[in-house]
Amino acid sequence: MVASSLPRTRLTELDALRGIGALCVLVFHYSTRFHEIFPQASHVPFSFLGGNYRVLLFFAISGFSIFFTLDRIGSVADFVVNRFARLYPAYLVAMLITLSIEYLAHATRLLIGPVAILANFTMLQGFAFIPEVDGAYWTLTVEIAFYVCMVAIWRFAGLKRLEPMLAGWLVIRLLYVAWPDMPERVIMLLVLRYLPFFVIGMLSYRIWAGKRRWRDQLPYLALALLSVVLLEGWDIVLVACLLIIIFAGLIAGWLRFLAVRPLIWLGGISYSFYLIHQHVGFVIMLEIARAGYSPWIGFFAAFAVALLLGTAINRVVERPAGEAILGWWKRRRAGKASATAPA
Repeated sequence: MVASSLPRTRLTELDALRGIGALCVLVFHYSTRFHEIFPQASHVPFSFLGGNYRVLLFFAISGFSIFFTLDRIGSVADFVVNRFARLYPAYLVAMLITLSIEYLAHATRLLIGPVAILANFTMLQGFAFIPEVDGAYWTLTVEIAFYVCMVAIWRFAGLKRLEPMLAGWLVIRLLYVAWPDMPERVIMLLVLRYLPFFVIGMLSYRIWAGKRRWRDQLPYLALALLSVVLLEGWDIVLVACLLIIIFAGLIAGWLRFLAVRPLIWLGGISYSFYLIHQHVGFVIMLEIARAGYSPWIGFFAAFAVALLLGTAINRVVERPAGEAILGWWKRRRAGKASATAPA
């Protein structure tokens, strides 16, 4: 069945899934990653599941939502400006706040060198294997590489035959099996390590948008799963299957129960929240532990500060700066169009 009867507006359930993913990432970092980096500090008596399970959900969501951008642009420049407006202002402010708090707290274990800090201003440090100001920023390198690949497909091949392009992309990933020493930069630039999860999101969007049927997408979903089976452990295979089930439920409307205000709100601020939560939260938990208070107080205090700062960055920087940049770009393009129009 084609999902042509579904609305073509942004899904609130998608924001709810973002909110769930953001919560899972925070709990993992505060319960598990904090103890790994600071084993001498008191910590909460539980450990969230390890691995990259949480970010795989984010990557699948990115694969789904990339089309909300691609369907609205007219040129590569439009795409670059759109993504810059969406990502960079909040990133810059979150990075500066994180650095300031680390230096004020003398959190030397979290600090990086001045050259690495300067590289982080470009947002491209991961491609040069330079440390990030905050360890959570590694996913931005993956996202940027995915954007480059997708805009190249959009520009040079178009989206009408997207699925065969994705199949070819997945076949390149399967070269891992025959070429285990594939250069890391090639793996990074082609998003090969996380490609199946982006593909799950993209194939799902095409069904939701009414462009494809489930029976059309099944061979490509099977190929994505095969690449996971051949190259990953059983736990990642289960995550891939779970993501397919989640997106099937999203398309069928079975996840509407998730569209509750707290999760939708958290999903709305999830990018800024993600950018600011980790190292700032670690500093707060360290200071509270040094003061002799319960690690639970540190855990929830860090959570509250991350929510406050994430909300502030979203409301004061991410949204207005993004709108201002896109507004400027729209006026610039309109001005150029009027200047070249025949008299």
